[in-house]
Amino acid sequence: MNTTTLNPQPPSLALGTSIQQQVDCAISELLASLPDPKKVSADQRRGIIARYTAVLEGNFIYWMTGALLSVNSEQAREIIIDNLTEEVRDAHPEMMRRFALAAHAIPTDADAQAVYRDLTKVRLFVGRRSTVRLLIMMAFFEGFIQKFMSYLADLAAAQGSTEMEYTDVHGVCDIAHTQGLFRALDEEIALGSPEPEANLFEGVGLLTTLIRTIVHQADSRPN
Repeated sequence: MNTTTLNPQPPSLALGTSIQQQVDCAISELLASLPDPKKVSADQRRGIIARYTAVLEGNFIYWMTGALLSVNSEQAREIIIDNLTEEVRDAHPEMMRRFALAAHAIPTDADAQAVYRDLTKVRLFVGRRSTVRLLIMMAFFEGFIQKFMSYLADLAAAQGSTEMEYTDVHGVCDIAHTQGLFRALDEEIALGSPEPEANLFEGVGLLTTLIRTIVHQADSRPN
């Protein structure tokens, strides 16, 4: 999908629908690029889980908080607060840590360094609090990880793990989270047009690059 050629449209439900279709397409393309979990080595499995953990454990709540700080409508704010409440109440970072630990994939300094550059770009993007683009990015990410959970669970099982609470929970709850973020997006679009020259999918592009680094980076354990 060439997101840089998106022609800006007036704020409307049709615009929100068009965005969702393009987000779905981006998710499908990214999922199709994943290596066959049955063909990756033990080192590759460990690296994918470890780099994913290095990114998600300490950043997802920050990203969603950035989205909360960026929105203007009360409806959007309530949707994001519900999402954050679940993340904090159920200690999802701890859930993520137990998942990685059971899969023998606790992140190392090398894992953190492998994702640092691309992760920094996402963090800086979130810090700009560009409402529509940030909500699109988060809807993309929630939609992707919901479908990525079965893949991640396959990797962990091949590592000998039976600790699947993280993948089980997110394989279900992120369906509602994705739908909620698209509702929040509709509310924000209804308040005013996106910036005329804005690349609405900038965050999607940055996050896609980060995910590709997580999945395709060479194993990052020290020798």
